[in-house]
Amino acid sequence: MADNFLERHYEEYEARKAAYLRKKKHITIKAPRLLERPEDEAL
Repeated sequence: MADNFLERHYEEYEARKAAYLRKKKHITIKAPRLLERPEDEAL
């Protein structure tokens, strides 16, 4: 088998995980937008 197979894959996993957490930290939660309804609904 290949040498350091598990170690290499674990390092790749750690890099992907760190990138995901960095990206997740910068995501802002969008507030629901309230639609303004016209005062006269008969239009």
